[in-house]
Amino acid sequence: MMPLTLMKTGESQTIKRIGGREDTRRFLENLGFVVGGTVTVVSELGGNVIVNVKDSRVAVSREMASKIMV
Repeated sequence: MMPLTLMKTGESQTIKRIGGREDTRRFLENLGFVVGGTVTVVSELGGNVIVNVKDSRVAVSREMASKIMV
């Protein structure tokens, strides 16, 4: 298992665990980050990680991305 921040651009992985406080986990879940879901890194831009998750393109901060384990 590794944090989303270590994935390379274009790489797809299955989400294994979402860490952080309850409100953080709920926020990420509402964006489509759920355990068992697939996430693909599109690019990194100004400290944010841009990913495809559940057919949506989402930008999350590096801090948030570090709580998503793949």
